[in-house]
Parts: sequence; structure tokens; C-alpha cells
Amino acid sequence: MKAGEARLKHLGRTLTDDKGTIWCALSGSGVEFQYRGTSLDVVLAGDDLTRVNEQQYEQIKTEQDVDYARIAIYVNDERIVDERLTSTHRTYHVHDSKQPEEMTVRILKLSEAPHSIVGIQELIMDETDSVSPAPNKDLKIEFIGDSITCGYGVDDENEEHHFSTATEDETASFAYLTARNLDADYSMVSYSGYGIISGYTETDEKQLTQLVPDKYEETGYSRGKVNGDALTLHKWDFDRFQPDFVVINLGTNDDSYCKDIVERQEEYAARYAQFLQQVRSHNPGAYILCIYGIMTDRLYPYVQKAVESYQQQTGDKRIDTLYIEPHTAEAGYAADWHPSKKTHKRAAEEVTARINSLKEKR
Repeated sequence: MKAGEARLKHLGRTLTDDKGTIWCALSGSGVEFQYRGTSLDVVLAGDDLTRVNEQQYEQIKTEQDVDYARIAIYVNDERIVDERLTSTHRTYHVHDSKQPEEMTVRILKLSEAPHSIVGIQELIMDETDSVSPAPNKDLKIEFIGDSITCGYGVDDENEEHHFSTATEDETASFAYLTARNLDADYSMVSYSGYGIISGYTETDEKQLTQLVPDKYEETGYSRGKVNGDALTLHKWDFDRFQPDFVVINLGTNDDSYCKDIVERQEEYAARYAQFLQQVRSHNPGAYILCIYGIMTDRLYPYVQKAVESYQQQTGDKRIDTLYIEPHTAEAGYAADWHPSKKTHKRAAEEVTARINSLKEKR
């Protein structure tokens, strides 16, 4: 059975093509379903990155240097598969029994969008087996962010090491942990190195190709393509997921450009206020929570200023800010000085507590 023809619950932003393959780019995207039967295999498809020929692969030299999509398959919340998809197609054996059994199956993309995407192509099962969508949760949350939201490097707690999809795991991020704490459905819109007015930069020049507002209305952006087709050609249908809360964590990369230059910080605040209007236009029923900290906190006063400006312009009262203390050496660091699992857990607890306190204000 083609995955796109099956009754599955979609997690995050997905795209189903005309061949029935469900493509997942953004962190944490995937499907979840209830299965009853005796035999289940899942066929996943790789993007164009998995089609490198031998000469190209020799130039790449090692698999570790290729940012293949990292995926996970769960059965009843137990992770039974965790690997990077390095081939154009791969079949995973999920279940086998003599008598029909019932279980919940979840297929997730653990790594982020820009590097690679993965397709859920087919469910292979016996004729008498059945699938149905996993039930929807009572609460829905959209998380908008950067590498922190992606769980960048969280499985490699050596700050001197650099990025690899092999060590990125969305399920260890504060965002995923918050959703789990609140028993909420989620959608992640996050890209490492991205910001509001500038992506991460080590020069004095803006990085204008890495701005979240430019990507927010797309199903996803990725260098990984399917037969040359870019995912950015597809606009996201916001009616597919209307959240109760939107959590925004943006500014860490902007800070690399803004530094202590007030004019740049003011520009960040003004553009952030504009982005809030963009977010609100697509999520009219959501309470917006703008958090900042975790890695650095220099721009937090300008996050507050952006929210205040937005409220003055719109009169919108369903919005708040939350300061989170930056990580410390005591909590440890992940690759490229990113937050450790311990820091993500602490941040998730703080965001969870604030959302619980805001539920009555929705």
C-alpha cells in the first residue's frame, strides 16, 4: 500500500507526491498510525543525495561527510530503528507475529530540513492487516526556531566537534520534549543558522539567505531534492495544522550580526514585530510565546521590545515572552557549543510550565 493512500496521521509539515510518497523535510516530521496485523514492513525513499555515483562518493570519501537524513521508527514508543538513510530505497521490518497484534507505529525524521529529506513510500502488510490514524491530541503547538529547536549536535556532547546529521536528534530538543510533557501534537519550523534579519555570520555582513520569515510559508526548504524537484516550490497549507500555541525562539544567529550595535538590535526588534504579524495572520487562534536565552541572551530586551511594538500596532493581547537562562559549562555543551541534553530538558520544563500557566488565557 502506498503510504499516501493509507490512513495515517501526519506529524509536522509533509508533502505527498503524485506517486503516493510522503516526503518529510523539517525536524520531527513524519507519520503515526495504529496497526493491527501479523506482518509489517515500511519502505523509505532517499532524496537525490543518496544517488551519488562511485566517483562522487570517492570524492566525499566517508559516509560521515554526507548529511544523509537521520530517521527513527518507533513501535509503542520504543525506538526500533535509528539510522541515516544512505540508499535510494530501504525496507525496514517492523513487525512479525503468528497472531494479529495491535500497536502504534511512528516514523520520524530526526535531522533537519536544509541538508536532506526522506520519503515514506510504502507499507507492506498482509491483506487482512489494517492501519488507522493515531488519535489527535487535545493540544497543538507549533515551534519556530533555529538549530536549538532542531536538536543540533545533541548526541555529541563535545563542543569541539562540528555538525553532522548523525548527531542531530529532534526528539532530544526542548521543543519535542515540551510537546511530550504537554501530551501535544506539534509542528516544527526550524533551520540551523537562520534568524530574523541575519543568519549566522562570522563577518560584519548580513547573511540574507538564511531568514526564517522567508521560509515560514513553505512546506520546507532543503538542498535535498527529489528527481531535481525542490521542496520550496510547495507552499504550506496552514489549514492543515492550526496550533493552540506558537513558540518562537529566534535571535541567537541574529546576535552574531547585531553584536552590541544598537542600530542593528533595533532593526532586529522591528523586523521581529513584522514577523509576529505574519505568524498571527496564519494562526489566528493561537497564543504566541516568544522565548529567548538557552545559548545567549543579549537580544532578549529586543525580543520584549518587538512584542511591545507588535501589541501597540495590533492590540493583540494573546502573546507573551519568556526568558530562559543561557547554558553553562556545568550542564555541558553539545557540538559547536550547542545546548546539551541537560540544558534542553531544563528549557523544556520552563516552557512547559509557562504554557500550562497560559492555557486559561487562550
